[in-house]
Amino acid sequence: MTKDNQPTIPFIVKLIAGILAFVCMFIAAMVFGAADTSVKDVWLALTSQATGDKLSIIREIRLPREVAAIVVGAALAVSGAIMQGMTRNPLADPGLLGLTAGANAALALTIAFIPSANYFGIMIACFIGAAGGAVMVFSMGAMKKGGFSPFRIVLAGAAVSAFLHAIAEGVGIYFKISKEVSMWTAGGIIGTSWSQLQTIIPFITIGILMSLFLARQLTILSLSEEVAVGLGQKTSQIKTILFIVIILLAGASVALVGNMAFIGLMVPHIVRAIVGTDYRYILPMSAITGATFMLFADTLGRTINSPYETPVAAIVAMIGLPFFLFIVRKGGKAFS
Repeated sequence: MTKDNQPTIPFIVKLIAGILAFVCMFIAAMVFGAADTSVKDVWLALTSQATGDKLSIIREIRLPREVAAIVVGAALAVSGAIMQGMTRNPLADPGLLGLTAGANAALALTIAFIPSANYFGIMIACFIGAAGGAVMVFSMGAMKKGGFSPFRIVLAGAAVSAFLHAIAEGVGIYFKISKEVSMWTAGGIIGTSWSQLQTIIPFITIGILMSLFLARQLTILSLSEEVAVGLGQKTSQIKTILFIVIILLAGASVALVGNMAFIGLMVPHIVRAIVGTDYRYILPMSAITGATFMLFADTLGRTINSPYETPVAAIVAMIGLPFFLFIVRKGGKAFS
């Protein structure tokens, strides 16, 4: 029962509702697009060996693309939830705090200086860049006496992100690889291949599983570091592991789809309004909700101006920026 003596909905019911919404959105994403396909075509493509142009489009173009949307949406939402809990900063998001910009800069440098690097090498570079971007932001945010504050961190993130984006653009222009870099950094999942997914998915899966394993510790850490220490938590080790998880999730996402801000900011706030403040519930629901939202954004991008495509990053930004301003106006307590 709640404090208003209203019966609460069990978490399992909310989880099942989230999964059903995800399944419906996945079916819609597979059906709608420039090519005219039906639910029957999708069913045949996924469950039979039948051939045909429509079935080939579904199997070889739409399915890997939507799988990419699912794993990236889940990864960014979970990494955003971890960042907000670990820093107790309601404005934390991998795209706003320098991680994705750092990964983008590292990606551009890798394409310029190691053009023969394979996809795995590019992904490792993105991990290193994400870590570097985060270290720069948090170092700047901790320089002033008084430690971290949510708005100081966001300002540092904006400055570092602009600097790292400039590096990526400068490298692209100087080495005449702007086209190659922009194909990665435009924030799209066009042309995602099964080989790319085979490289990326294990890292994202490991990251999400590690976060779920540490969900209880993250819940305590999100309340107060003093309480966590008092309960015997080894906060330094937990923060280090969670930081590694964030780098895995954000770096892998950038390696797959480029820069994508606001998903990690929006989804955890929405989820907390549904399931409360316990990260044992927030993290799995964030993964499902993030995947659903990314499917929605990609479907909208493919259909809003069909047969032309609107970049999914633009769709996310148009939804995310007003949400960001709303949270800032409410002092980070929009859904508390």
